[in-house]
Amino acid sequence: MNKPHLTNQGILDKEFKTSMRGYNQDEVDEFLDVVIQDYDYFEKEIKRLKEEMERLKQASSSTNQHESAPSQSRSQVNADVLQRLSNLEKAVFGRGRTE
Repeated sequence: MNKPHLTNQGILDKEFKTSMRGYNQDEVDEFLDVVIQDYDYFEKEIKRLKEEMERLKQASSSTNQHESAPSQSRSQVNADVLQRLSNLEKAVFGRGRTE
């Protein structure tokens, strides 16, 4: 992602040339003050959201690590159950059962 071209200070320090039929300098200054406030708000919001995103990534990573161990246990339990079923079938039906 590209770095923004504008900064709060850059907006504040921007000077415009005046001409005979130019813009009202006070209106431009008032508008730039509003722009600076919005820009500052959005910079802070972006920072907050990035921090929250990192926190959620870490929480998700931590949750995934905790879930992987029980899932390995479950697959071991499933393998044990299948082995027991196989042993039971052999005991009930015999080893050399043909159909």
